Parts: sequence; C-alpha cells; structure tokens
Amino acid sequence: MAVFRKKKKDEEMMQTPYTKSTLVTQVIMTIMAILFLSPLAIILNYSFKTKKELYVNSPISLPEALQFDNYVKAFNKLNMKVTFVNTLFYTAVSVLILALLCGTTAWAIARCKRKFFKFAYIYFIIGILIPYQALFLPIYTIGYKMNLTNTRFGIIFMYVATGISFGVFLMNSFMSTVPLELEEAARIDGCSVFRTYFSVVMPLLKPAMATLIIMQSFQIWNDYLLASLYVSKKQLKTLTVAIQSLFSAQTSDYTTAMAAIVISVLPIAVLFMCLQKYFIKGMTVGAVKG
Repeated sequence: MAVFRKKKKDEEMMQTPYTKSTLVTQVIMTIMAILFLSPLAIILNYSFKTKKELYVNSPISLPEALQFDNYVKAFNKLNMKVTFVNTLFYTAVSVLILALLCGTTAWAIARCKRKFFKFAYIYFIIGILIPYQALFLPIYTIGYKMNLTNTRFGIIFMYVATGISFGVFLMNSFMSTVPLELEEAARIDGCSVFRTYFSVVMPLLKPAMATLIIMQSFQIWNDYLLASLYVSKKQLKTLTVAIQSLFSAQTSDYTTAMAAIVISVLPIAVLFMCLQKYFIKGMTVGAVKG
C-alpha cells in the first residue's frame, strides 16, 4: 500500500510542472490571440457605426444600431462589380500559374543534379533576398516598353514574376518528402515525365500547394503598390487601390472604408478555412524537412 501511495505521489509530482507550463502557455496564447483579433474586432465594429458615433464614442463601444448602409455605400462607391472581380481574377490566375510553374520547376531542380539546375536554384534564392519593392523602377520600365502596363496580362505577369522565387524555394523544400521509388515505378510502367509529375508527384504535394496558394493569395489579394503602379484605368483597378481612394487629405469616409475592408477580407478568410488542414500540415512538414 505504501509503495502504491509513493508511486501515485511521484506521478502527481511529474504531472504538476507539465500542468503549470501548459496553463501558462494557454494564458499567453489567449492574450496574443486577443491582441491580434482586437484590430479586426474594432474594424468590424466601426463598419456598423455612423460617422457621428465614429468620432464621439470609443472604439470598443457598440453601435446604437447596425448600419448596413455602410456596406451598400462601400459596394457602390468602390464599384465592386468591377474591382472585386478584377482582384479575384488577378489572384486566381496568378496563383494557378505560380502553383504549376513552381511545382514543376522545384521538381526539376530537386531531381536533376546538373550544374545548370544548381545555378537555377541559387538564382531563385537570390530573388528572395531582393524585395520586389526595390525593383519597381525596372519593373515598370520593362512593362512600359513591352506595352504591359494597363493590361490584365501585364499585372498577372508581374505577380508571377515577383512570386516565383519564393514559390520555387518553398516547393523545393517539400520534394524530399516524395519517395523516389514511386517515380521509378511510374517510369517502369511506361509513364511519361508529364504523367509522372501530374499523376504521382503532384498529389503528394497537396500540403505544399496549399501553403503556396494561401501565402501567395494573401500577398496578391492585399497588394497595393504593384497594382497602383501598373494599373491606372478604372476598369482594371483592384479592390485595395479602390479602398485607398476613400482616404484622402480633404475627406475621409472611414465607416464606408471599414465596411469595404470587411468585405475584402471575407474571400481570403474562406480560402484559409478551406485549406487550413493542408496549410498546417505543410508548414509542419516544411519545418521538419527544411
């Protein structure tokens, strides 16, 4: 009996530090979550307020009545039938091209041991080290000379060009998770190079693809600098460029702008929730293998 009590006491002593550390971690994570979510909550709260409530009441005070007219104004002022569709089109096409190009390029670099492919990998790594904001002048110059400014193809081409370096680096770190035996078996069965990739390799890269799609979608959907530089026509403008027009030195319609921000966040939030499982798995595998 004494031995049983001693064993039980030892188990409780071993479990106590773990319980305390877990509690401290949960408290810290809860505080961090509140800090990160508080700006979003304030934006959502402002989007339902009147202009008078915006300036008189505190940011955390609830609106007297939900002003859904702010969302109607945002939809009309920003011409979302055009800007929202443009942003969705640019993001979807750019991400699709990036997923295809980065996957195939990373597969070729990982499987081919020639010096050219090693040089290509270093070339893409250097592309990550240089922020594309520093390349705005040559990017615009090249686009202007090639008649790519104020064109849908031009803005998509620039998004692909500025995102391919990171995409290849990300996808290449996942290639070690794909067994070579499967590719060899596919070749023995008579599969071509294209069929080997699309039928064998690509299905195994779902976590990596999801990670790439989410991260690039975030960047392209929320991009303002490149979109404002390359596009000046109203029928080609993106949602972020249109939202900026609500903030000016003369007049600022903050309640309408907050409603527009809430609308712009929804598609990316839905995308993240749909691919969250693969995204978390992809980040975990990349951390272990990278």
